[in-house]
Amino acid sequence: MFKVNEYFAGKVKSLGFNMHAGPATIGVMAKGEYEFGTSQKEIITLITGAMSIQLPGAKDWKKIRVNESFEVAAHQKFLVQIDEDSSYLCLYR
Repeated sequence: MFKVNEYFAGKVKSLGFNMHAGPATIGVMAKGEYEFGTSQKEIITLITGAMSIQLPGAKDWKKIRVNESFEVAAHQKFLVQIDEDSSYLCLYR
């Protein structure tokens, strides 16, 4: 069944579900900057909105375009800057 997650005082919300290839979440993020940690590899795709990321070990921010994906290895922290309310899909592997 579905699992509802809420983070950062409700500014990030997701709905977890299981796909044939493994678990996933689809969610929304309000404008702001957030730090996330991973417990397993995550593949994140921006669906709508505007997002920049700072991956582990990077000094620079990278803009992510709609329909573009990026990966973060397990047991890492990364920063996300949301310039307007945005939606995403995250696959866990």
